[in-house]
Amino acid sequence: MMSHPATLLGLGDAGAHCGYICDASYPTYLIKHWARDRTRGPKFALESLVEMQTRRNARAMGMTDRGALLPGMKADINLIDFEKLGLSTPEMIYDLPAGGRRLVQRASGYVATLVSGEVVMEDGKATGALPGRLVRA
Repeated sequence: MMSHPATLLGLGDAGAHCGYICDASYPTYLIKHWARDRTRGPKFALESLVEMQTRRNARAMGMTDRGALLPGMKADINLIDFEKLGLSTPEMIYDLPAGGRRLVQRASGYVATLVSGEVVMEDGKATGALPGRLVRA
């Protein structure tokens, strides 16, 4: 079912239930499990899982200028150390207004994240660069 061209992977609730579930780790788990750690059945190729979470979803949402590393396309990039990719145990933190809670699950193995060509995260730490903007299809 995951490999069917009409299947969309990684679309979540944008944090609407952040005090009860933590699905932000899904993209990392997807790559970690299905491309690297799976022992029962065939694994997916890493490039296929990346395409399923980027280009396929972008096209389904009408965003034809992203999802591939090609000239003229918007290119946000995660540089991943595939062997070190991992997830911590979910933890509850209370950092929302009025002491509101949310579950977080930290990931490791992300060397850098680039948005519009600028490094925004490096070795798990924000650089302070904020080149992103609201996305509208």
